[in-house]
Amino acid sequence: MASTIPRLPVFEALQKHDPESTAVIHSVSGRSFKYGELLGDVCRTRNRLLEAAGKSDIGGERVAFLVENSYDYVVTLLAILAARSIAVPLSPAFPAPELQYILDHSEAALLLSSAKFSSKAKEVLALNLASKPVHLELSKHQGGGSHEQVTLEGDGAGAAGMMLYTSGTTNRPKGVLLPQRVMTAQAQSLLDAWEYSPSDHLLHVLPLHHIHGTINAIFAPLFAGSTVEFMFPFNADAVWHRLAAPFLTESKPHTNGTNGVNGVHGTTDVNVNGINGVHKTANGDHSAKRVTAKKNPISFFTVVPTVYSRLLSTHRFLPLDVQEAGRKAVSPEYMRLSISGSAALPAPIKKAWAKLSHGNVLLERYGMTEVGMALSCGLDSVDRVDGSVGWPLPSVEARLVDVDTGDVILPGQELTPDGRERAGEIQLRGPTIFAEYWRNPEATKKEFVPSDEEGGRPWFKTGDVAVRRSVEGAGQSTRASQGWTHSGKSSPGSSDMYFILGRKSADIIKSGGEKVSALEVERELLSLPEVAEAAVCAVPSGKWGQKVGCVLILNKENLEPSGGKWTPMDMRRALKGRLANYKIPQVMRVVEHIPRNAMGKINKKLLVAEIFRDDHSGDEM
Repeated sequence: MASTIPRLPVFEALQKHDPESTAVIHSVSGRSFKYGELLGDVCRTRNRLLEAAGKSDIGGERVAFLVENSYDYVVTLLAILAARSIAVPLSPAFPAPELQYILDHSEAALLLSSAKFSSKAKEVLALNLASKPVHLELSKHQGGGSHEQVTLEGDGAGAAGMMLYTSGTTNRPKGVLLPQRVMTAQAQSLLDAWEYSPSDHLLHVLPLHHIHGTINAIFAPLFAGSTVEFMFPFNADAVWHRLAAPFLTESKPHTNGTNGVNGVHGTTDVNVNGINGVHKTANGDHSAKRVTAKKNPISFFTVVPTVYSRLLSTHRFLPLDVQEAGRKAVSPEYMRLSISGSAALPAPIKKAWAKLSHGNVLLERYGMTEVGMALSCGLDSVDRVDGSVGWPLPSVEARLVDVDTGDVILPGQELTPDGRERAGEIQLRGPTIFAEYWRNPEATKKEFVPSDEEGGRPWFKTGDVAVRRSVEGAGQSTRASQGWTHSGKSSPGSSDMYFILGRKSADIIKSGGEKVSALEVERELLSLPEVAEAAVCAVPSGKWGQKVGCVLILNKENLEPSGGKWTPMDMRRALKGRLANYKIPQVMRVVEHIPRNAMGKINKKLLVAEIFRDDHSGDEM
């Protein structure tokens, strides 16, 4: 077959990059892959897809794939786009019936798998599938391939795109269709705001069936010519050793530290045993020999708050030299951008990270599957305000719609006549918004509001509630005052920043006529030394409509001086003066584990049903 692929913006960008620069690194094995070999591998893989499908055109067909976080994943995703098909990334962690649902719902024509997940693919295909996708096992790329010349055709993207499935916390997961033009717009928006560059080296520890791991940490870096280094699944000890590696000089074993169960510190180029925290070398030796191969510093890190929490809690157990090297690695001098997203960032984590990293302030942003990234704080530290997710990103328009009146809250109307903040649902529009819920026109129509302007784009209802506040000094830095490139109306030169209160359906608690932000209460709980994790929920109440409940994991180390116990009364005393009385939780449960999904989010409706089962009725009537 001819060495030609469609003239998509991402392929045009790849073709312009230095062919000798590194595109992808597999952290454990050390294998690396150059930009010069990427398009050739994409073209050959695309040809294999066409052969497996038995036809020369699979434009618009859904192609599902089970591939580990690696160069192979990158090639597979791009090859599906090169076939003008719709990529449907699957999570290998999902049970077979969940994967069966996605295959049937998307009506996938092909199911691709790496050798590692071939048996998982066959397990799913053995089920009673309504669709009968052809299974193709892909060969593994070893790197060092030739820099093949690939021609870009000029006839456009067709139906190329990606389809991600929502978490399905209230209903069956919906397929969110992101055409190639939307993927490109999302990547370009981030390139403008976060200034990715060929000198960036991104450490990737995220799952790859979410928008965060795919667009933010693969698609956008590829446009910029950055290096993406995969290290998955996340293991705090392994990440610290990788971060520290460029700043460690000696080559000697460590035996005086504590690491997991066995207290062994291994090499940085090793397989990770997630149970014991032991690093095992390629020959199976559990000794702690230091690898001296030079690694580049990590300049770009984008993860969820729980990752930062785990890194903070494990740092002190590292050997002293690794501790210091790790602090240097995450300092502003070397790690230019540390981003936190996909869940609310507790203020204590943000503060502790800044202290440990010698002043690297985490950048918070806001996004979701349907819209990519929509809001972001700025690159300068002064524009990273606690609790705020900043301003609309380039090309994104945002507005707040009052949750009580349905009126648009215009600039300058953020307060009621009596001085109260007006909370509104975030609504968004622009080229970064998804096209539709796959073959679900009713759900799609329900989530969009027609524009008031003739021919204007409709507004997408996010379901998230926020307030806008003027923050003195924010948005006025040299970089921010210039405005986002291509931003139009969405410039961070304004001081009016967005502060998320929570999901309209789960995080806005209506108790006795008052509205309580669950995220605000969680932030205050997490600032207490006795609390390690917290989830604040709306518990049905006969007297109040809803009452504020909290589920806590306690920090046992900080409880020892008081005898190891912490009661609801202790909690209320600690929050008095921090929160209005109606915001302080009325019921509290202490647990050992709070279930979260891969992106650190909690299904609060299920949590309430399970934890507060006995608090549900007209208990106060």
